[in-house]
This record gives sequence, structure tokens and C-alpha cells, in this order.
Amino acid sequence: MTTETDVVIVGAGPCGLFQIFELGLLGLKAHIVDALPKPGGQCTELYPDKPIYDIPAIPVCDAQDLVTRLMKQIEPFGATFHLDQQVTGVQKHEGGSFTVTTSAGTELRCKAVVIAGGVGSFQPMPLRVDGIDDLHDRCVFYRVKDPRVHYGKDLIVLGGGDSAFDWVLELAQHAKSMMLIHRSDKFRAAPASVAKMEALIAAGKMKFAVGNVVGFEAEGGALKKIEVRATDESLSKFDLDHLLVFFGLSPKLGPIADWGLDLDKNQITTDTEKFESNVPGIYAVGDIATYPGKKKLILSGFHEAALAAFAIKARIEPDKKVHLQYTTTSPIMHQRLGVKD
Repeated sequence: MTTETDVVIVGAGPCGLFQIFELGLLGLKAHIVDALPKPGGQCTELYPDKPIYDIPAIPVCDAQDLVTRLMKQIEPFGATFHLDQQVTGVQKHEGGSFTVTTSAGTELRCKAVVIAGGVGSFQPMPLRVDGIDDLHDRCVFYRVKDPRVHYGKDLIVLGGGDSAFDWVLELAQHAKSMMLIHRSDKFRAAPASVAKMEALIAAGKMKFAVGNVVGFEAEGGALKKIEVRATDESLSKFDLDHLLVFFGLSPKLGPIADWGLDLDKNQITTDTEKFESNVPGIYAVGDIATYPGKKKLILSGFHEAALAAFAIKARIEPDKKVHLQYTTTSPIMHQRLGVKD
């Protein structure tokens, strides 16, 4: 079933979220697609606690706070989010409309597409062991979509960052057994999380080992053992049901590279009036857009989103003049924002 909307935004980072706002001010509806399971893009996925000092009128905020504020700001416009799915195709039709399809089977018909994908969609960094990919989403997992799937299982978690520790602490109380394996005893996770893990180990509720997975044993499509090489080159085998891998996320341009767009080092070349690509009706804002003088700042992306919105409005309604109206005084703006005069 195809859903119709004015604009599809690819990427739910700060610039994609602000694009919803700018389109909404002009009376345009948007659907937004992101490969991550929650809005925020690289801001919330990679550094949610990182302080940001260059957002106008906000002396300092962390990345998660910025995204929370943006989500609040776009509430009046009722954008539809399609999360945990990647845009897999964009088909342009005669007349200038587009059909956007996603990895979850979502099909969206729109009049313009805005790519706000930052440095690309974030894909989990894989465990590089021959043959392990055959067990993906059966016994080997890079994301936890439903924690209950792992209840009552012998679990081994790989990684030393916040995601690994968050799921160790969440699942340890429900698992038959829990073990964390990391390449060293130095972790990137929050100290409080490390302390909680150490308490679980002291209480005999989980185990920890230093090493790297170098092999595995499977039977009938089920994972039975993994082989781990320690820092002294010794090998050990551990029984398990499910392996959860959290090595971090790597940005990849993905299917966007096949859409016929002019690219410059994995960035989309745009003009500086509309931030339109070489394909009429497809725009790019934020870090993924490039043009002479481009600066990779959130502030720049917000500016690009504003001008792209006016260009899209003119594209969708070519016979109407697009008037600049100020949110301070415009009754139409107040109505769209839900402001009570």
C-alpha cells in the first residue's frame, strides 16, 4: 500500500528534524525515514552526552538535548517517522513525483525528496569471522529488536562501549547465563555501567573475558560454541545460544550511491540557492551536501533546510508565489504552529 505525502526526508538527525519544521511552516507534510531505531542520527547514536556550544541562543546543550528540543519543536506538524529501516530505492515518475521504498516494505509517493543523511546511514560494524554471517538474526545479532528473544538463553556479548554494557546490564537478569568479551579490559562505556558489570561478576551473575572471536561451531543452523583468542595467543571455547555484537556503527552511503546523483567523495553536490542535486526534485542538506565554501556545521544544515523548504514549496506549487512570512507576526504561521494569540 502506497502512502502519499508532500516530501520524504531521508535521515532523522538534527538537520532532517529541522527540515520537518521548515516544511511545516510552509504547510507541507513530511514523512521521515532513518536506519536507526530512534531519531537523532549520529548525534544521539555516537555522542549523546557531547556538549554543543554553537547553536544560536543556546549557550550549551548536549546532543540528546538538542534532538529532544527539535522533536518538541516539530510536534505541531505531525510528521510520520519510519525508523529502523533504510531507503532502498527512489523511482522518479513522469510529471516529477517520486516513489520511495524502504527495507521494511514501506512505499511512499511524494513530490520531493530531501536527503539529510549526515555522513550516510549507520550500519553495525560486523564480526569478521568466515561463515558467521549465515547465522545473522538467528543466533548472531547486531541490534536488539525484542529483548524477550534472548530471555533464558546462554548469552555472550561482544564489545566495550555503552551499547554492549547497556544490554549486558539489561539482559543479565533474564538470561540463563551472561558473558562479556572485549579485546581488552579498557572500556569506552560509562564508568557507572562498568561498575555495575563488575558488581554482577563479583556476585557470580556473569563472566568477563579478554580476547577476540576467531571461530565458531554451529549445528543445524544453531550456534553452539565460539572460539576466542586471548592476548597471550591461547585459545578457549565457550558455549552459547546467542551472540550479541556491539562493535559500534560505521557510516555508509548505501543505496544513495546508486540514485544517479553527482557525488564528490561520498557527498551530494548541490547548488546554493535551493540545495537541489543534479536530479530535479531531490535535495540534500546537512553533512551529506557539498558545494563551494561548505562548512560541516549543524548551523549550516539548518540554513540549508530553510532554503530547501522554500524551493520545494515553489516546486510543488509553481503557479503560486512563495511569500516569506515571519513566525513573530504571521497569523498563518501561528495557526500552523498552534500558537494561541
